[in-house]
Amino acid sequence: MFVRRLHECECITANDGTELRELFHPAKDGLPLGWSLAHAVIPPGRRSLRHHLEGLTEVYYLLAGQGRMHIDDAVHDVAAGDAIVIPAGAIQYLENTGEVEIHFLAMVEPAWEASRDVRDE
Repeated sequence: MFVRRLHECECITANDGTELRELFHPAKDGLPLGWSLAHAVIPPGRRSLRHHLEGLTEVYYLLAGQGRMHIDDAVHDVAAGDAIVIPAGAIQYLENTGEVEIHFLAMVEPAWEASRDVRDE
């Protein structure tokens, strides 16, 4: 069994500007996974930077907070309990429109690679 505790994960600033803690990554953990999983935070009044993932599909699952998700030309209000599929190559960002932090899980398939995470700002 492999258990990862969020508070034990290193906190970094991701390429999109979010506070991020990587929970599972096959290249770092030696796990037989075809995906990676991270926990991210966006403070009130802030947003992630416009970016896209080349050849990687991403799913966000909002744990807390509310915001506005931008994927290419589409915009949708989202809140805790919502799951969002972000197609490979789509330009994306999430803005926090609420009064509390947005906490979300980001699952990337195949597993996230820095060289494929490109800022669009």
